Amino acid sequence: MSVKLSEPPAEPLPLLMLPGLICDSRIFAAQAGTFTQAWPAPDYGDADTLEDMARRVLAVAPARFALLGHSMGARVALEIVRSAGDRVERLALLSTGVHMPGEGEAAKRYALRDLGRERGMAALVDAWLPPMIAPSRPRDDLYQKLHAMCVEAGLARFEAQIGALLSRPEVESLLPAITCPTLVAVGSEDRWSPPVQHEAIAALIPDARLAVIEGAGHMLPAERPDSLNAAIADWLEQPALSSPSYCPEGA
Repeated sequence: MSVKLSEPPAEPLPLLMLPGLICDSRIFAAQAGTFTQAWPAPDYGDADTLEDMARRVLAVAPARFALLGHSMGARVALEIVRSAGDRVERLALLSTGVHMPGEGEAAKRYALRDLGRERGMAALVDAWLPPMIAPSRPRDDLYQKLHAMCVEAGLARFEAQIGALLSRPEVESLLPAITCPTLVAVGSEDRWSPPVQHEAIAALIPDARLAVIEGAGHMLPAERPDSLNAAIADWLEQPALSSPSYCPEGA
């Protein structure tokens, strides 16, 4: 009697996670501890454009991957989709936006920059971080960890990254051409990029799934990791399409 040997299970698709403004891999600590396929979060270095950040990520990324971006990292993710969409098998956009700079945005960002120049990075983070956290959350140990992470990023990196955000390219027109399984997720208490903003993003991406995570603010991956991880696991299990993840018009 012949015995048919089963094929070994396929290796899980690498999960590449991109942090946001003055954040690093620590924002994804709960995801890295849950998903064994998590790839080390890249360092943007001194990059001062989203396009340069995307190039630096692609230089160290695996050949194909699931791509998750948080806040500014989601904008970097969309630049990766624009330039190397054939490498992206699925996409997750967290706590972000696709709009161009609006009236007053530059002034607010420059005011924080000037505060950092005058009083130091800790003072900048003291002013910037609280609105990024759900108002219902106390100043607990998580807050202190996030505060330390952002202070350690330093003023030079903050200045480079706000420069990248203020010079960001138009991206909204990319969304209807995204064809890979896509998750759009946001905290219900996000005051910087609210749920209604994500509803609009999800509506522009064919078959995108929207997840609104209760009790989380803008720092969603750290604030409500269990609920977000459940949404990520569901996204990773969605059937992949055979077509490229991004099909520009005329392709």
